[in-house]
Amino acid sequence: MDRHAWDDRYTEVDFLWSQQPNELLPPAVEGVPPGRALDLACGEGRNALYLASLGWDVVGVDFSEVAIERAKEMARERGLEGEFVVDDVFVYEPEPTFNLVMLFFVHFTDTHMVELFDVARRALAPGGRFIGLGHDLRNLTDGYSGPQVPEILWTEDRIRPLLDGLVIDDLSERLRPIVARPGEDVPEGSTAIDLWFDARRA
Repeated sequence: MDRHAWDDRYTEVDFLWSQQPNELLPPAVEGVPPGRALDLACGEGRNALYLASLGWDVVGVDFSEVAIERAKEMARERGLEGEFVVDDVFVYEPEPTFNLVMLFFVHFTDTHMVELFDVARRALAPGGRFIGLGHDLRNLTDGYSGPQVPEILWTEDRIRPLLDGLVIDDLSERLRPIVARPGEDVPEGSTAIDLWFDARRA
């Protein structure tokens, strides 16, 4: 899906995603002193804005102009500081000054994932953390949610090589109960299987 298609998706609704941070982000940064954070493919900026509310210096990057404008609007409404940039995350050139880089629910084929993870590694300051969450391949057989395209879903075997050169502190599945949105027909008790990683530059 290209940037114009994503712009259309964001335009069709008030907010495509929740305005609250992903549930795994608050515990991941609990007790961590605020620093510089980069949110790659940030969408409407919910995770970056959460960190900004804690005093982090945040940069969010996404190729959808509509999503970035919404992130900026929410920042203004909440009185938060943040830099939100329209750019292609595969070729974005960050300075290696970030204490935290985030990647939430970004799914591409192998070539693009290699490029994206290379950008993330280059952004890390010494000791910086790289965290991410994606839809696990097991959703196709044992879970619910996410794209139905096997080659873009996450597995430990697929993600581990992408973190080469970093210290991996966690790479494991997370189960997430599905809460249906209005109008969605979701079987009762449905659970999504996500894959979480937490790695750092030595």
